[in-house]
Amino acid sequence: MSEDQKKALETQLWNIANELRGKMDADEFRDYILGFIFYKYLSEKQHLHANYLLETEDVKEYSLITDPETLAYIQEESVSKLGYYLAPNQLFSAMAKKGNANTETQDNFILEDLTAVLNGIEQSTMGNESEDDFNKLFEDLDLNSTKLGRKAGDRNALIAKILQHLDNINFALEDADADVLGDAYEYLIGQFASGAGKKAGEFYTPQQVSKILAKIVTVGKTQLQSVYDPTCGSGSLLLRVAKEVESVAAFYGQELNRTTYNLARMNMILHDVHYRDFDIKQEDTLAEPQHLTKKFEAIVANPPFSAKWKGKDNPLNENDERFAQYGKLAPTSKADFAFVQHMLYHLAENGKMAVVLPHGVLFRGSAEGTIREYIIKELNCLDAVIGLPANIFYGTSIPTCILVLSKCRTHPDNVLFIDASNEFQKVKTQNVLTEANIQHIVSTYTNRTAQHKYSYVATLAEIAENDYNLNIPRYVDTFEEEEPVDLQAVCTELQQVAKEIESTNQQIASFCAELGIKTPF
Repeated sequence: MSEDQKKALETQLWNIANELRGKMDADEFRDYILGFIFYKYLSEKQHLHANYLLETEDVKEYSLITDPETLAYIQEESVSKLGYYLAPNQLFSAMAKKGNANTETQDNFILEDLTAVLNGIEQSTMGNESEDDFNKLFEDLDLNSTKLGRKAGDRNALIAKILQHLDNINFALEDADADVLGDAYEYLIGQFASGAGKKAGEFYTPQQVSKILAKIVTVGKTQLQSVYDPTCGSGSLLLRVAKEVESVAAFYGQELNRTTYNLARMNMILHDVHYRDFDIKQEDTLAEPQHLTKKFEAIVANPPFSAKWKGKDNPLNENDERFAQYGKLAPTSKADFAFVQHMLYHLAENGKMAVVLPHGVLFRGSAEGTIREYIIKELNCLDAVIGLPANIFYGTSIPTCILVLSKCRTHPDNVLFIDASNEFQKVKTQNVLTEANIQHIVSTYTNRTAQHKYSYVATLAEIAENDYNLNIPRYVDTFEEEEPVDLQAVCTELQQVAKEIESTNQQIASFCAELGIKTPF
């Protein structure tokens, strides 16, 4: 599929999404449109797989199969291979056709049937390996919500219209690169994020930042055994890492928000990640970690900035293996370092992690200062600090940074500082990192070069002298000298201005005398 065709697909899908615009908030109609796209994807995958199984049979078209024995065989094979099953009358095209049937001759009410189909997908996985990956995956698609229409008939008409529009789009799954539809899905998620304001941070990391994190944790690698994101949102960061290497054996993630957790699982499957190759869990990562026994080769994250957590309010945290060795717990009002500690605990000896955090983690004192010093002095795993421009994240304009950490550093005697805060492009109200900006950051990190007013390689002794304060201006001098001021020229100019003022005052005094009034001075 060409770039033009890819753009056309993205535009088509966004136009369909706009059928729901105005009826509900961006994050609400996001759930409907992405859910329907996902249903169509599952349907087309089922159709293709069933037709493949029927290649040696007399009837080779799945939608025409009625024989119970053949359907049972296809169901068994589908659940094993795909993880789920859809019968011929449950396929997307069948639902779209019924919903848009001629009302004078046929029943076109599909809301109950469609709800049963979506529930049926989940039920087909019960008792199988894929059960957890499909459990309540469509729970946010409430087809009886009055936000879709006050009357059932209005809701039915709207849903049928959307299904018809989607049915007219050929996803071409048998021909296209698996990532084409996945990329279009990511495009939609990004579009929704841009309109969701503060809520966007719950599920989406801008692709420009994702690229930097992904490229950094994969430097020098072509394959990864595992990648992990403890606050995975829609899963876009995990999937971005996969684009930077030839293969990733397993994806792991955890997400607190239920709706976003569903979105992440959909995103994985839609990017053709087999259900056996990903393990996404839904719980509070700091309070109820779900992968405690595992170590990961690559870890990426964009945790919620300065979120609250239990910290010392939960006595169990004092003895938690993730936090105990540091001597202090991250403050309850700012969980930033708690996430860093959690990620370091899960990092494999040959692994690398990159995490986006607010600038405060670089210099705040008290418990955070203690933790920061331990990470640098005792663990010696801080590899780089990268300052990003302000206003590049949806929902917040604060400047952010990336901490890069590794347990087996190539350069254990220094830390690289990069100040990329002034390299961006303004797009409407948002600051955006261009491909050139991204490449500059990544190449500077890879080559570990010191560049005038951009990067600096600081020794551990220098950092110790700064009391382990990592504030970037302490290491990267970005001070711009102002041009010298010609004081004599300024003096001459002021004298000229004084003369002009005196002349003007005389004119005003003359006018006042003619009018017989007092002068204002």
